[in-house]
Amino acid sequence: MLAMATLIAAGAGAAVLPLGSQPNPPNWPESVAVFSPTDTNIQTKINEAFATNGGHDPPNHGQFSSERYAFLFKPGSYAVDCPVGYYTSVMGLGTSPSDVVFTSPKGVYSMEGDFSIGGALSSFWRSAENFRTSASNKWYVGTGMMWAVSQAAPIRRVVVDNDLLLFEYEPPIPGAGEASGGFFANVQVGGAVKPGSQQQWFARDSTVGNWTGGVWNIVLTGVKGSPPSHCGDTDGTPVTSVPTTPTIAEKPYITVDASSKFSLQIPPVKSHSAAADFTLGGTTAVDFSNVYVTQPTDTAATINGHLAAGLHIVFSPGIYQIDTPLVVKSTGQVLLGLGFATLISSHQNIIISVGNVDGVRIAGLLLQAGPLGQGNATAPTLLEWGTGGYSGSADAPGVISDVFARVGGPDGTAGSPVGADTMFHIRSGHVIIDDTWLWRADHAEGGAVAPSTNRCAHGLVVDGDAVTGYGVAVEHTLEDLTVWNGNGGSVYFYQSELPYDVTQAEFGDPGYCGYRVAPNVTTHSGFGVGVYSFFRDHDVTVASAIVGPQAVAKSFVAPLTVFLNGNGGIQHIVNDQGESAVCNTSCTRYLC
Repeated sequence: MLAMATLIAAGAGAAVLPLGSQPNPPNWPESVAVFSPTDTNIQTKINEAFATNGGHDPPNHGQFSSERYAFLFKPGSYAVDCPVGYYTSVMGLGTSPSDVVFTSPKGVYSMEGDFSIGGALSSFWRSAENFRTSASNKWYVGTGMMWAVSQAAPIRRVVVDNDLLLFEYEPPIPGAGEASGGFFANVQVGGAVKPGSQQQWFARDSTVGNWTGGVWNIVLTGVKGSPPSHCGDTDGTPVTSVPTTPTIAEKPYITVDASSKFSLQIPPVKSHSAAADFTLGGTTAVDFSNVYVTQPTDTAATINGHLAAGLHIVFSPGIYQIDTPLVVKSTGQVLLGLGFATLISSHQNIIISVGNVDGVRIAGLLLQAGPLGQGNATAPTLLEWGTGGYSGSADAPGVISDVFARVGGPDGTAGSPVGADTMFHIRSGHVIIDDTWLWRADHAEGGAVAPSTNRCAHGLVVDGDAVTGYGVAVEHTLEDLTVWNGNGGSVYFYQSELPYDVTQAEFGDPGYCGYRVAPNVTTHSGFGVGVYSFFRDHDVTVASAIVGPQAVAKSFVAPLTVFLNGNGGIQHIVNDQGESAVCNTSCTRYLC
């Protein structure tokens, strides 16, 4: 249970109200718009946000914008087209997705950010949740909801009456734009899911009419209507289909009642699940009188005061300079971000530190490395879960949903170097990662990146036992991208690109790889683990994409390597097994 609150100081002049005393409805800042069906300014507000954070002219407009938006829709029908740009969340506030219905031709949609072959390769950081769409627009690739995106762009709790289109074609180029997604969960699609030019995708606990297409790696768990598994891209689509999802808890979400009172809904843990489920018996409803809604000007001290009081935290859209770790020590506490609330490590500090407690949920946040300190000091990690040695609870696991991290992008150039040694460090057992993208930037605003300008050794380090990942992407870090030290771990879909900007001496000779399981590990499994190479700047050859003890090497199902472009490549897939992906042109290799 959450700790009882007392009246305590929280930064300069701020006070924390006792549990049950927060305002409901909350004091939403301007970055949150709450709409009713009778509002007449909805289309204007949506268009204004998209003009700042979206569009393809110039390509990928708003990619490193400082603006953040959350559009929350009360139950009812909405005849508005809602384009979704960067750092924008569109969320229904009903207890069921069908309580909020978009009836317009396009509904809620995301077009690719570049109408050249680059397509949706940089269409990141946006989300759509908890509504129904009857979108019937006839796109070039199908009829229905367009969601042409790459990483960090999830769909959850959505009913799509027609097709769900995960890629886009816009003439006059000869083929569809490329895309590097993606994730959806608890989605119901009446028509077909069409990945098309999507290089990879992960979906779970959904119901679809059918699934057609995909390029290199499609992983599905608990998806009714999914195609059968097929290893490799010869004579079929490369699909790894697992009948059920072993253990998961859906992401927390927000609802509103007829009197405009808000609740935080915390779904239960479920095991061996399959198909979309919008009832979710056992969901805990928390009145917003027990939820602190942040203001974008809040300090770490202010937020920590409310955490210490036992309140759940909803982060309003904004950019927060966090100068000391946000400490989570209450069992079952929830941190939920809206509009890609961005938390920056401003003093080489950990951003979120979770104690040795069970049932914590962290969701919907973007964690960002900050500037280097004296002697080029970096934050040890951006998210730390546990202090080490805590086994956690199978009945009340910690869950990380749609939490993303980056080192560089808005910065990370020679003029503004940044760094973090690791992005996520999971020290406790029984933690579930449900959709993440841990990105050491390969491009940045205002200049090029280099190993000295956006420093990051690892994306993910796991020490705890029985840790599970669903939809994990880690890219471009300077040493092993993922290091798994705990026993009994499992990953369902993993996508990684090795760094573009290293030398053979820096990366190939030390034996770094995309996914490493420690020598002491006796049980581990991976489904659809993919490691790609594009050594842009130097000729680098890596011995193996995945490295681990022989005892677990055979527990990888349909692992793969891809030579994207550039120099060098990857010689083997798992240890010394698998064909070389050192090629003259793009090539893909599978270990079946």
